[in-house]
Amino acid sequence: MKGTPYKMRWRAKELSLALIILVCTTIFILTWDRSPTLTSTLPSKNQLQLSPEYRDESVFWIEVLLLTIGFLPLIISGADIKTVPVDPKTHVKEDISTLTRGEAVNNKEGQHVDKTHSTNTDKSSSDFEEVTIQKKEAAAKHKHSPKREETNVIESGSDSKLIAETNNVILRGNTSEQEEKSVDHQACDYRKGKWVIDDRRPLYSGHGCKQWLASMWACRMMQRQDFAFEKLRWQPKDCEMEEFEGSKFLKRMKDKTLAFVGDSLGRQQFQSLMCMITAGKNSPDVLDVGKDYGLVIPPGGKRPNGWAYRFPSTNTTVLYYWSSTLCDLEPLDILDPQTEYAMHLDRPPAFLRDFLDRIDVLVLNSGHHWNRGKLKANKWIMYVGGKPNTNRRIADMGSAKNFTIHSTLKWLNSQLPKHPHLKAFYRSISPRHFVNGDWNSGGSCNNTIPMSIGKEVLQEESTDQSAASAVKGTRIALLDITALSQVRDEGHISRFSITASPGVQDCLHWCLPGVPDTWNEILFALI
Repeated sequence: MKGTPYKMRWRAKELSLALIILVCTTIFILTWDRSPTLTSTLPSKNQLQLSPEYRDESVFWIEVLLLTIGFLPLIISGADIKTVPVDPKTHVKEDISTLTRGEAVNNKEGQHVDKTHSTNTDKSSSDFEEVTIQKKEAAAKHKHSPKREETNVIESGSDSKLIAETNNVILRGNTSEQEEKSVDHQACDYRKGKWVIDDRRPLYSGHGCKQWLASMWACRMMQRQDFAFEKLRWQPKDCEMEEFEGSKFLKRMKDKTLAFVGDSLGRQQFQSLMCMITAGKNSPDVLDVGKDYGLVIPPGGKRPNGWAYRFPSTNTTVLYYWSSTLCDLEPLDILDPQTEYAMHLDRPPAFLRDFLDRIDVLVLNSGHHWNRGKLKANKWIMYVGGKPNTNRRIADMGSAKNFTIHSTLKWLNSQLPKHPHLKAFYRSISPRHFVNGDWNSGGSCNNTIPMSIGKEVLQEESTDQSAASAVKGTRIALLDITALSQVRDEGHISRFSITASPGVQDCLHWCLPGVPDTWNEILFALI
């Protein structure tokens, strides 16, 4: 028993020390989570985690008491508390799993937001798909962004209510940003912008696209030596234009038909698109389906009135129909090879009336055939109301053209409710660049230097007021390419034409690859 009082006093001192430590620890724990200074000194992963339900004081003290009871026997008995070493690999795995759980929560919240959007019964199925795509893009973008990293820090903090509110703000912010981008994409004014040099251009080879490209427009097959014009790309102002890819186009146009109906400039746009889709490579799998649309060589003719090709991988059809004036042409005597034709200014082309229900995207154009020389050469006689025109107000070429375009677009607009799948465009006129004369009077376009007359277009209204007037008040969109093409005088075939007579230059048609590729890039962005 000797020494027992000493041991008792020593045990009492140990117990007192333990109680002091207990009180200090209790105060420290109590103030820890409530002190921003303390909590900010440690990384987020080491911060004390307390959920809202433990904010209640009674529950909090019970928890502290239980901790105390658990540690007190160890302190009194003087037992050593050994530190267990932590495996660094295990620690890393725990961090990764924690981060994954945090991301899973965000994904669930994102899905909930999508479901909320889907309850809007006023939106079409395409609208739902667009919202879903936007969410995926937003998730992919913010996964690697600084905002995402800040979110992870907040998620590991102690205030779950703040976490939820912060996540909601970020999710709303992401949705708003994507929606704004979508609106910007839809409302982007592609006619305003500038030409820039891009080494990724052209999108196909003028040498290689022989399957679709007429030799009279393939400047690589001519004597022209400078091809700087092929390297230009149109950059819209204040918005980005979607990069064209043949695979994306075919996927977007799966089970659909795109039709160009117009003059030779429309044919150039058609051939340009075929080269763009195939990247100028030979494509033996593409089917010629011209017969399905009556596009065959007529008796005594040299070529059909158009071409139609189908990509079997996506059942996508791209076609062109020649109708330079966008009105109905009817032979006055079908038995006479030299017959004149009734040019019905108030009737749309028969091709449109017959096949409109099979077209999903329609691009119309007209302009350069509206002159007396063309009408006389083609033996066209203006008809209105089923009989020769006697109205002097529409007898001149400009008035006749405007009357016809307005008439055809008015008819087309009346058909759109019957064909809700149809997207219709009217392409503005492609500019000519004859200098010191016209095509038959010594006019030329010898400039070969890109952007020498300008490179930027900032005007608010269309240069082709006739086209803008024709689509006004309709559901037909204006594919406005006039101003951006106006500053590209070096892109014409010019004196290098292989079909023109000596001394005659082509300052109307474009070299391909060239400016019409941009028309199709804009069209692709709009569909």
